[in-house]
Amino acid sequence: MTAIDQNDAPPQMRLGLAKRGYSGVIHHLDAEEVDSSLPALELESRLIELGFIEGARVKVLHEGIVGRDPIAIRIENVTVAVRRREAMAVVVV
Repeated sequence: MTAIDQNDAPPQMRLGLAKRGYSGVIHHLDAEEVDSSLPALELESRLIELGFIEGARVKVLHEGIVGRDPIAIRIENVTVAVRRREAMAVVVV
């Protein structure tokens, strides 16, 4: 049996940094250092209500014209629009 090298782990990124066409899987939510008007716990709760749960497949479908905001994201079979700053709380691989 060999030890798992940390370099074998897929790179993680914030969904708010993704460009149109990006596909990935939600690894976890982390709203602690996100620039949002909502408290971290409330932001995470709202994202979960929209379907942003660990293991869900996501794809960035569209970006707004001004500042590439908001973004349209397909989560499994549902499409939602969120601000990039809120999408920064979603860590994907």
